[in-house]
Amino acid sequence: MKNLGIRHLKILFALLLCNNILSCNEPEARRPVQVKTGEFFRKSVERNKALLAAEQEHIQKLIAEDSLHHYLSSSNGYWYYYTQRDSTATYTPKTGDIVVVNYDIRLLDNSVVYSSEEIGNITFEVDKEALFPGLRTAIKLLKKGETASFLFPSALGYGYHGDENRIGTNVPIKSTVSLIDILKRAEDSTTQTNTEHIE
Repeated sequence: MKNLGIRHLKILFALLLCNNILSCNEPEARRPVQVKTGEFFRKSVERNKALLAAEQEHIQKLIAEDSLHHYLSSSNGYWYYYTQRDSTATYTPKTGDIVVVNYDIRLLDNSVVYSSEEIGNITFEVDKEALFPGLRTAIKLLKKGETASFLFPSALGYGYHGDENRIGTNVPIKSTVSLIDILKRAEDSTTQTNTEHIE
């Protein structure tokens, strides 16, 4: 009887010891998850770089085939050409200015996604509106009365999510943008230029 109690104690001790050993190994089993997460982000960055390179190559090909327009390269990562310029005006919109713009959205093959008539004239405060990234910086290149066509890689358009309507995932876009008016300048913008043509 006494031996039976000792045997049960030994079995219980052995089970507890096995349980402790197994539970001690649990944190190590979780480490590969962290490695996979890091690997996922690394691969995601590589995919994005490859996507951007492919889009830029496609855009450069379109530019090379377009002999009618003189394209300029923006430091923000897109290309554009003017269709209407004003050589007398010098002021371009600054952060906080209130502007009126008109624009359309097309695919790079020129098929219309949203026409300028459908979008209509938009009044907004520069750098304060939730517009697609390319448009937010593109408007700062125009003077009142000017129009330009912009070719945006998808990251400067609607990116990975699209617009959840007509623009899908990772779609480069083309947009013709007109700066119709500058309704109000930010308080500090009057000191940023002294050479604007007053109409």
